[in-house]
Amino acid sequence: MAHGKGNLGIFRLATTVITLIMGGGVFTLSGDQAAGGASGAAILTAWSISGVGVLCLVMTFYALSRIKPELKGGIYSYANAGFGDFLGFNSAWGYWISALLCTVSFSALLFGALAYFFPVFGEGTNLASVIGASLLIWFYVFLVSRGIKEATGVNAVITISKFVPIFVGITAIIFLQKFDLGIFMANMAQGAESGMPFFDQVSSTMMITIWVFVGIEGAVAISGRAKKERDVGKATIIAFVCVLSIYLMVSMLSMGVMPLSELAELPNPALAGVMEHAVGQWGAILINGGVVLSLVGAMLGYTVLSSESPYEAAEQGVFIKAFAKTNKKGAPIVTLVVTNIIVEAFLIIMLFSDSTYQFFYTLSAGMILLPYLLSAAYFAKLAFTKPDAFAGKIGGNMVLWRVFGVLGVVYSFFLAWASGAVGLTIMSLLYAPGILVYIKGKKERNEPYLASALDKVVVAIILVAAVVSIVLIATGQVAF
Repeated sequence: MAHGKGNLGIFRLATTVITLIMGGGVFTLSGDQAAGGASGAAILTAWSISGVGVLCLVMTFYALSRIKPELKGGIYSYANAGFGDFLGFNSAWGYWISALLCTVSFSALLFGALAYFFPVFGEGTNLASVIGASLLIWFYVFLVSRGIKEATGVNAVITISKFVPIFVGITAIIFLQKFDLGIFMANMAQGAESGMPFFDQVSSTMMITIWVFVGIEGAVAISGRAKKERDVGKATIIAFVCVLSIYLMVSMLSMGVMPLSELAELPNPALAGVMEHAVGQWGAILINGGVVLSLVGAMLGYTVLSSESPYEAAEQGVFIKAFAKTNKKGAPIVTLVVTNIIVEAFLIIMLFSDSTYQFFYTLSAGMILLPYLLSAAYFAKLAFTKPDAFAGKIGGNMVLWRVFGVLGVVYSFFLAWASGAVGLTIMSLLYAPGILVYIKGKKERNEPYLASALDKVVVAIILVAAVVSIVLIATGQVAF
């Protein structure tokens, strides 16, 4: 690359991508999967489906970064290019709400882990936890408003505190021979809930498998830092295989330590309970400590991300103009404050409902499905209608790229269905206010809005779904 722009070889590229993808979900997935009632066989089936589906999404984002390098507006620019302004806006809206819900779920997990050391925090969703989370997120708003995007060394701390406990845990279970084949085989046959249909078991696990992969769209963002462009695709696939392998090991080894019925009852983070059962108290201290350090850093990263995405959208004329305002330090002050007011509102909802870390990450994963779906659909559209766009920019057989596009779309639809009635209900309510923001932004710029028939159909679907959702909640048929 010219001007020595890239300095990352394939190894450093792959490790950077692994760090991007792996979040707090790895520490809870063994308990979350068990709590859904799935058997080991159903969990393995869900991983197989997600393995193929996420690989297709990874390849979609990689290919789009090569074919359409001019689309630099984040994940939503693909939706805009493929399906017009309004769906592009909804993709940006979904991505933003997903990012701020991620902060909410991380706060519940963080204080759930802190509760191991300070029992006052309960399950991470009580008054003490909400006060603690509020102080932390507003402290981060102050830091970011002063122009601090990343505290020095934060990334190194996140990486070490995330990977060391996981690898110590995996190694301890294997080498201390804490894996019981009898328990594992019993778990393969029977989940925590008896009599649950196999298909329902698989679908109950699906949102967990996409949650732990949220961030795959960021993998291609570092492509400009590669020494050789051809290394990006290889590094992305290597990283994906490594992350999937780690998730599978954590998931499978946990099922050899405890029955699924016991795994389902573990408090967050479940991996701490697994380690305590396997090796004693030091295992739980290691995992809980790792979770705390990892999430304190990750929440700073998400404060930046969830304020940058609506700021960038406003800069490109997608959101209202006010969201493009910055302070003297160049920080997107309006989006910082608005984002954290919304986060605060969700923290208060968490306090007065039965909503947990799992509920909020299901919503976060659900809100990002539309951006993923529209990106995959745009890629499939290009693969079928403009194969010439691939020439000279990316290698490989066109049939294979078309398969990636189609499977990415099918997988996104399947995940939307797997999110269930409550998930779809809340998601439709969260997309509805976006219509007003979109119309206001268009009026500010004297641009036509909802001009196409597709736009009108999408608005009608969102509004009808939102009204139905309100009726279902009001009549007590859906509770959260």
